[in-house]
Amino acid sequence: MPKMQGAGASRDQGQTPGRMDPLGRPWLILLTYLLTTLEVTCLFMQFSILPYLSRRLGLDSIVFGYLQTTFGVLQLLGGPVFGRFADQRGARAALTLSFLASSTLYLLLVASCSPALPGVYLLFASRLPGALMHTMPAAQMIITDLSTPEERPAALGQIGLCFGVGIILGSLLGGTLSTACGIQCPAVVAFVANLLGIGLSVTCIPPSTKCATTDTQAMPGGPQTGVLDLKAISRLLLLPGVLRVFLIKVVSSFPSGLFMVMFSIISMDFFQLEAAQAGYLMSFIGVLQMVTQGLVIGRLSSHFSEEALLRASVLVFVLVGLVMSVMSNVFHFCLLVPGLIFSLCTLNVVTDSMLTKAVSASDTGTMLGLCASVQPLTRTLGPTLGGLLYRSFGVSIFGHVQAAVNFLVLLALWREPMAQKRDKVQ
Repeated sequence: MPKMQGAGASRDQGQTPGRMDPLGRPWLILLTYLLTTLEVTCLFMQFSILPYLSRRLGLDSIVFGYLQTTFGVLQLLGGPVFGRFADQRGARAALTLSFLASSTLYLLLVASCSPALPGVYLLFASRLPGALMHTMPAAQMIITDLSTPEERPAALGQIGLCFGVGIILGSLLGGTLSTACGIQCPAVVAFVANLLGIGLSVTCIPPSTKCATTDTQAMPGGPQTGVLDLKAISRLLLLPGVLRVFLIKVVSSFPSGLFMVMFSIISMDFFQLEAAQAGYLMSFIGVLQMVTQGLVIGRLSSHFSEEALLRASVLVFVLVGLVMSVMSNVFHFCLLVPGLIFSLCTLNVVTDSMLTKAVSASDTGTMLGLCASVQPLTRTLGPTLGGLLYRSFGVSIFGHVQAAVNFLVLLALWREPMAQKRDKVQ
């Protein structure tokens, strides 16, 4: 992390006095990593128990799909708005709001486990705060603000370590705690952990991490339009080079997203895994993600251009899809997971880096909010579409779709190379 600290230190002269936290940039970066890990851990704890809680409440796979779609729609709608809120109100307000929403979700999830309460209604109500649960894009905004454009791919890749650690801890804790202490225990632990997140955000995170040249746009009281100004949000997609990269990000990751949305059902029905075993498998995926984003992407970005890495990720998507189409058991899945994780991580990090370089420093939060809406888009369409494909054609269809879609994306990339955006307006 020395590069990021040096990048942050180089901006101290342009920072408005009193704007940064007394902790300083190195500790602020570490705290951002900690808060991100905390939130992702809690998120995967509830992901690990959600299908089993739904089954205990009598929900079939179709209604479970509606539950997932509800959460996806809310995050899809909330992501860009939350990003703009983060740009205008600052890092402290954004992280506090996200942890507050998360605490509400886990509290409702605990209540849904009680046999004395209407569990199904509370389970669906617990999805509502998901519109404001966006700790990851808020943390990405902080890291983006404190890194130079040249260091950005490695910086965003390093924050992916937090996501990997969260997958490992959340999956292990979710399966272990639900088996040992009851299905509501992971939700209780997640609720308490998010209260801690609120406290740390309020007391330790500075009001803003934007440099002085963007303070008037990023902080309350400056000349700005409303948080819900959809025109101001959508105009970012019309900037040169933005829409094409954004569409590649959406289209290329969508087939694998379909598979991951259905993964909990596939784990139970196709792989025949118990809750604890599914947790171990997700932990394996988390380890691979940590290694890929923390070690591999940073080194690759120093030797290859972003466009070359983007092409490589799409090519590996094609190869993984072909292997997935003939997968028949969990061992086969473990063999193809490294390629899948490499493609997903590289695609997300490279496109996030390219997109944040294409907008001004005052709009990085909004742009990352738009990027964060890609996964919820998959969760919105995925349960219905993925369930239909799985029921009609089996697991192999996900591999066929992934290979076909990414082959078309690869042809488009080779036919029309994109111009490299080296810097953004500061």
